[in-house]
Amino acid sequence: MKQLMLVIPMIAVLASCGQKHEGQGTSDAREAQSEKHFDVSSEDSASGPNIGVSAAPGVAFNYRYAFRLPNAKISSVQEEHAQMCEKLGINRCRITGMRYRLVDEDDVQAMLAFKLDPSLARQFGKDGIGSVSKAEGMLVDSEITGIDAGAAISAADKNIAQLQDDLNRVEARLALKLSNDERVRLTEETQSIRQQMRATRDNRAESKESLATTPMVFEYGSGSVIPGFDGGSPLRDALRTAVGAFMTMLSFLIIAVGVLLPWGVLIGSIFWLIRRFRPDMFGVNRKNSTDNPTVPS
Repeated sequence: MKQLMLVIPMIAVLASCGQKHEGQGTSDAREAQSEKHFDVSSEDSASGPNIGVSAAPGVAFNYRYAFRLPNAKISSVQEEHAQMCEKLGINRCRITGMRYRLVDEDDVQAMLAFKLDPSLARQFGKDGIGSVSKAEGMLVDSEITGIDAGAAISAADKNIAQLQDDLNRVEARLALKLSNDERVRLTEETQSIRQQMRATRDNRAESKESLATTPMVFEYGSGSVIPGFDGGSPLRDALRTAVGAFMTMLSFLIIAVGVLLPWGVLIGSIFWLIRRFRPDMFGVNRKNSTDNPTVPS
C-alpha cells in the first residue's frame, strides 16, 4: 500500500509534464506555421506583393506591366510571352492585342494584351517578369487595379427585382378599365421600365464577364537597362544632347556659308574691278601728287 501511495504522485507528475511538453510542441508548430505563412522570399519581394485573386473574391482585377529591354531582344521576348499564352489553351488564355513599332533607329515600343483565367493571372505575370529578366531586361512599372464586380452584380439583381415589381404593378393597373390618357401613360411607363431592365441586365452581364476573365497588358520599351533610371541612361541622354547641339551648330554654319558666300564673292569682284579700272577712287592719284609736288612760279 505504501509503495502504491508513492507511485500515484509520480504518475501524476509525469502526466502533467507530458501535457506541458505537448502543449509547447503544439505552440511551436503553430508559430512555425505562422512564420511560414507570413514569410516572403526575395523573389516574391522583387515581383510585388504576394496577393492572390482568392484574397478578394468578387473583385475583377486588371494587370499591367511595363518592361525595359535591349531593342534587339524585344521581339523574341514578345514572342515568348505569346507562346506562354498559347500553351495554356484558348479557354484559359487569349491574345487580344499586339503592337510592335520602331520609333527611331534606336528605340522600339511594343505591346501584348491578354485575357486570362483569373486563377492563372498572377502566376502568368510572374512568369512574364522572369522571361524579361533572363533577356537582360527589367520591370520598370507594374499596376494591379480592381473593381468590385460582385457588389455591382448584387446591386443589379436588387434593381432588376425592384423594376420587375414596378412592372407587375403597372401591368396590373393596365388590366383595369382606364381612360385612354391613363392607358397611354401607363403603356409608356412599362416601356421605360423594360428599357431600364435591359440596361441593368447588360451591366450585370459585363460584371460577370469581368469576373470570368482577367485582362493583362505587357508593354515593352528599349533603352539602357540601368536600375533606378526609368527615363533612360543619363550618360546616353547627355551624349545625345551634345551630338544634337553640335549637329545644329554645324547645320547653321553650313546654311550661313551657303547664304553669305555668293554675296562675298560678288562684293570682292566689284572691289577688284573698281580698284583695277578706277584707282583714283581709292586715292592713288592723291598719293602720287603728294610724292611729286609742283613748285609754284
